Amino acid sequence: MDQARSTISKIFNGEPHSYTRFNLTQNMEGDNSQVEMKLSSDMDEEAGENGVGAHLSHNTNRKPYVAQKLGRTPKNLCFMAATTLLIFIIGYLIGYLVHRKKEVAPSCAASVLPFAEAAAHETGAAPLMDWDVVKKLLAQKLSASNFETAFSEFSSVNHRAGSPGDEDLGKKVHKRFKEYGMNTWTDEHFIKVQDPPASGFNKLVFSNGQEERLDGFLSYSANGTVTGAILYAYYGQESDFRLLRDRNINLNGRVMLVRAGKISFAEKVANAAKMNASAVLIYADLADYSIGDTTQLFGHVHMGSGDPYTPGFPSFKHTQFPPVQSSGLPKILAQTITTRMANGILMTLGGQSVPQEWGGVTKLGDENDVITVEVNNVLAEKKINNVFGVIKGFVDADRYVVIGAQRDAWGPGFATSTVGTSVLVELARSISDMVKNDGFKPRRSIVFASWSAGEYGSVGATEWLEGYLSSLSMKAFSYINLDRVVTGRNGFKVAASPLMYSVIENALAEVKSPSSDVSLRSQYGKGNWESNVMEPLKLENAAYPFLAFTGIPSVSFGFTSGSSEYPYFGTLLDTREKLNSATSGQVPQLAEIAARFAGHMALRLVHDHLLRMDLSMYDKMIRTRVAQINKKIKEVQRLQPHLLPKTLTVQWLISASGSYSRASRNLAADIQNSDLEDIEMCRIINDRIMTVEKNFLSHYVSPRETPFRHILLGSGPHTLQGLLNHLEALRNDNPEAEADLFRNQFALATWTIQGCANSLAGDIWSLDNEI
Repeated sequence: MDQARSTISKIFNGEPHSYTRFNLTQNMEGDNSQVEMKLSSDMDEEAGENGVGAHLSHNTNRKPYVAQKLGRTPKNLCFMAATTLLIFIIGYLIGYLVHRKKEVAPSCAASVLPFAEAAAHETGAAPLMDWDVVKKLLAQKLSASNFETAFSEFSSVNHRAGSPGDEDLGKKVHKRFKEYGMNTWTDEHFIKVQDPPASGFNKLVFSNGQEERLDGFLSYSANGTVTGAILYAYYGQESDFRLLRDRNINLNGRVMLVRAGKISFAEKVANAAKMNASAVLIYADLADYSIGDTTQLFGHVHMGSGDPYTPGFPSFKHTQFPPVQSSGLPKILAQTITTRMANGILMTLGGQSVPQEWGGVTKLGDENDVITVEVNNVLAEKKINNVFGVIKGFVDADRYVVIGAQRDAWGPGFATSTVGTSVLVELARSISDMVKNDGFKPRRSIVFASWSAGEYGSVGATEWLEGYLSSLSMKAFSYINLDRVVTGRNGFKVAASPLMYSVIENALAEVKSPSSDVSLRSQYGKGNWESNVMEPLKLENAAYPFLAFTGIPSVSFGFTSGSSEYPYFGTLLDTREKLNSATSGQVPQLAEIAARFAGHMALRLVHDHLLRMDLSMYDKMIRTRVAQINKKIKEVQRLQPHLLPKTLTVQWLISASGSYSRASRNLAADIQNSDLEDIEMCRIINDRIMTVEKNFLSHYVSPRETPFRHILLGSGPHTLQGLLNHLEALRNDNPEAEADLFRNQFALATWTIQGCANSLAGDIWSLDNEI
């Protein structure tokens, strides 16, 4: 671990760039980053002891200076008058030039000056290249033909995490990063994963019929043998189980048969476990997936991310932690079955008829439909490597955006990993070339990351976050996820932190659609672009732990097939041929546009003086949630007055919401009233912006028990959505609801919002009663 930290420190804190006008000596790991500014001219440096320093040094042999008394002769008076006039003229000219410079110098708020003009009025920062020139250069570097070459290089039939194929691909990525002149390093972890039995099979037997041997599997399932009555539960959503419970169907000890889709495998199993089910069987229904009736499904059921056997801390070798497990590991069996097996079971079920809105299947199953499920997965330790390359910034080298893609897959994984890895490497090549050959000087750094063990639940990425959590929360200001950026061509979807919305909107407006000369916004976001393009960031998305666990504003995006999902994820059929069929053979062209979209966002974030983060979006979200909570509390006080007395007020939560609103407006005012040509001022303002996301992480819950601590976008009872769920349970007088527990969670959520507002306000002496 010390070696890894030392490597990262060297990457960001190495020798100063020869092309900067000042030296940066910054410590990535510590809080006390220092900036040493050396603004002396070459002439001063060459002067040595004969320069200014010699005149300021102590010399005991020097005689004191004695001024001569000037006489008041006419000659002297004329000389004094001429000197005074000359000083006045020089002072006037200096004042005029300074005022003129302020009018034309580039400001932190916008970066619109051409490269040459910005260089002429440089204020200590790296000369700004005109944004239109930056966009044009990126477009010139990326081409569909280059992606064809990359696809060939990074395609692999077998590259499951920790396998020789995965390691070989990692070496190829590392080699490419080195060729591009980037500083590179690797991050090694020893993780525990579940694989299918090395000998034997997972299996099931239905109603004393033939034994079915299963090749697909779900990592992190509980092991053992269970016999119980099977029950069809649609997609396994909470609403599906509530509907079954409302029909007075006994759910205790049942084996749930559910369809893939809508939510993750892990969420299906977690929902079934809440109903006291004994096992879950998951299959791909032909109404959702056209993958054939014998295709095996692969996945994981850890309700979280990272190595579940090192929850909250990194899985470095020889770390001496006691044996613990993530609270997200299921305690019931979970297994995938083929469509053929599922249809054979469904055709023989008795019991009640299915709800009309579910359609398809006719019966839910009764107590006589008995099935036996046996799971014998094997826990194995694997060594994985994350691979990194960095393009260092010219001003704030220790502030960086991370661009990442998973490298592993269950099988060929062409859409899962090959396309994302290719986009990652091509972006690294293009931007490196812009810096080396075209004079582009990013203010901040760009880190390119190739993750391993993504299929087991973003394990490689999460272990890296856990290993360097304190450093990353202070230095990384954004994460751009490249996984699954091409799965179709009829739609375009983005999931992101609300802080990223302005960057996303700008990229949608400026990047052209692959099928025409119109922008992505015009093609896919007509009308209200937010409702047409944006979607929630889901638990299984690799960007989710960056946002909800670490507090780094994150974005994930991709071309889709419209309303239907790409059916081959989690199968061995995710090949180039299948993706060609889904995209009408346009994979290279779509990958090029995806690279432009990701590159556009990254370059905007490292090019402009100020980070383009939209603080007002969280203001809207908080106000909406507060209004919902206020309404729900009044309902509970009216229907269950013995649970929540009238003395419980929402006023403090409303006040905290107002504090955040005022703090965000005050920051906007500070930007308008500050000298934004000042490098240090820009850094201070950007740091205030960067604190917003991480300060929405609740400090009152355990990162081991509740890793996704974000109170607005995380998961758990500490979130504002969790408060609403708790209020709904109180409203229905659910025996599991606790009024005192709710009041405690309510108070802690209120102070988390207030604390975020206080941090956003700036220095402690900037706080007042209004904030």
